[in-house]
Amino acid sequence: MELVIITGMSGAGRSQAMKVLEDFGYYCVDNLPPVLIHQFVSLCDQNTEDIKKLALVTDIRGGVFFEDLEKELQVLKSNGLNYKLLFLDSSDKVLIKRFKEARRSHPMNPNGSIEDGISLERERLSKLREVADTIIDTSGYNLSQFKNEMAKIFREDSDTSSMSISIMSFGFKKGMPLDADFVFDARFLPNPFYVEELRIQTGNDKPVQEYVMSFQESHDFYNQILSMVNTVLPLCEKEGRAQLIIAIGCTGGHHRSVTLSNRLYEELKGHNYTVGVSHRDIR
Repeated sequence: MELVIITGMSGAGRSQAMKVLEDFGYYCVDNLPPVLIHQFVSLCDQNTEDIKKLALVTDIRGGVFFEDLEKELQVLKSNGLNYKLLFLDSSDKVLIKRFKEARRSHPMNPNGSIEDGISLERERLSKLREVADTIIDTSGYNLSQFKNEMAKIFREDSDTSSMSISIMSFGFKKGMPLDADFVFDARFLPNPFYVEELRIQTGNDKPVQEYVMSFQESHDFYNQILSMVNTVLPLCEKEGRAQLIIAIGCTGGHHRSVTLSNRLYEELKGHNYTVGVSHRDIR
């Protein structure tokens, strides 16, 4: 099992790091008392085959329990459990700005100044920072840059984009998908439904695919879809999107939309994205 323990300065991005690792396929637990880390890891390792990557966030919110973290790390090592300790940091100026923007007091000094709370926390975390496997200073990062930095460290397939693409076919007569980011309407294309031998088939069948793509307007429409998708994908990735859902609809969701969705899937899966295709209204 791959284990990542996340700690660091309050306001430096621990919660965001957990969300990023969730996108990377990690099972994440927030604010776990250090004394329970070894027991929890053992439980996951022995009883849950599906959990191959685990990320645990532990920090000063644990109060007196957090003092056990250094000791617990030694226990993990002595028991042969390998882990990566990720320490998130940021400049005092940026941390103060983040606390002010969130209108929050510092957990180390809830009734006093934020600056004094940061100073106390730095002193308390100094030893952990020294032994950390990875330190990320988030001072100058936006969400996308932070996610890219995390990908370099924690994604095995670092050449693959951290954004996944879901392509969905659907039928307008059953309603549009509510979670789609982009919707394309293929109802103006010639309909195989009116060809008797094709009616009971779907866009997963070669005769339907050949019929739909035998018309020039089908090629023109598909090329327009592909051009727009290729334009927006890098822009969405730059903004730190975790997923992009592209929906293509026709009347019943059996023929034209399925054909075009499958074609787009075949095109995009050869790129550095994680791509999936589904057909909502095929039964």
